[in-house]
Amino acid sequence: MAVEIRFRRPAEHEQLLSLLTGKDGPFRANYEALLFAASLGRRKERRVPFEKSGEMIRYALVENREYGDVLIDLIAAAEVPEDAKILADDRLAERLKIFEEYANGGLHCLQAEINTRGSRDLVAIVSSLVLDALTPTADTTDDPVKDMLDALEW
Repeated sequence: MAVEIRFRRPAEHEQLLSLLTGKDGPFRANYEALLFAASLGRRKERRVPFEKSGEMIRYALVENREYGDVLIDLIAAAEVPEDAKILADDRLAERLKIFEEYANGGLHCLQAEINTRGSRDLVAIVSSLVLDALTPTADTTDDPVKDMLDALEW
């Protein structure tokens, strides 16, 4: 019997994840919120390790999502560009850890935005963050995750 692959979500952000996926939230499921948060964390260079995990999420949910597993691979490849073997099948656990930590960092960024704006309009906050990521600036350098954000439908 094969072991089902799962990834962690940070316990400290359970309330935020509930808001992001609730009735008025911008996402339908926790894995969608974590995909966005990991992209945001990578973009903002916020990789935050964590120990305490909430309920684990089945990796199959991400695999079945268009570009989900590709996003996880891209984030890992961008993190260690000198190590092409990070994409090997036997290193999925390492890629998932990188993804989890960037998702945690992205959730920290989202919480900071909520706190700064004093707003609970998460759809507006997420939309604003996406627009910021897609708006070129004079000092923009190549961001391998940006291309994936461009291709995803949120």
